[in-house]
Amino acid sequence: MKKMETIIKYCFDFFVSLFLVVLLLPFFVIISIMICVDSKGNPFFLQERLGKKGKNFKIIKFRTMVCNAEKMGDGLIVKDESDVRITRIGRILRKTSLDELPQLFNVLKGDMSLVGPRPERPQIAEEYKKAIPEFDYRLKVKAGLTGFAQVYGKYNTTPYDKLKLDLTYIENYSFVLDIKLMFLTFKIL
Repeated sequence: MKKMETIIKYCFDFFVSLFLVVLLLPFFVIISIMICVDSKGNPFFLQERLGKKGKNFKIIKFRTMVCNAEKMGDGLIVKDESDVRITRIGRILRKTSLDELPQLFNVLKGDMSLVGPRPERPQIAEEYKKAIPEFDYRLKVKAGLTGFAQVYGKYNTTPYDKLKLDLTYIENYSFVLDIKLMFLTFKIL
């Protein structure tokens, strides 16, 4: 990515995410209250993820499981809707992807971009790298709220196929592509 493209992408990410946070603030409050009424604890969930150049950061999401859910399972939370640790509100948030909204704060902070490869947990990335050594190529750019793999992949797309889609995005990056992927994301939702 060229320096000017990087500056444009950063400015776009910052101002769009700031606008969306201000616009969606009432929903943040309502969803937070609903989570707290449904199950006790913090309405937000922080989790370690891999960012650009392999730098770890804490991703923020709305909590969709009971508190300390990772201690109740095997330590890794897999997106399985039959999991009994998922709260009633959590099921709705996951189904509608509203649990992802707080990641706008990660974009504002500069840890993420609006568009890019989805950030992976370090432990899962290590497992993928054993089978797919090229997996780290995804870390050339900031992780994103949405990306090529989310728009053109399916829920059951293999990690290798997601990697190919992410690399297609990285190799063909343009501001116009980001706009297109964002509109396609809204269409999918």
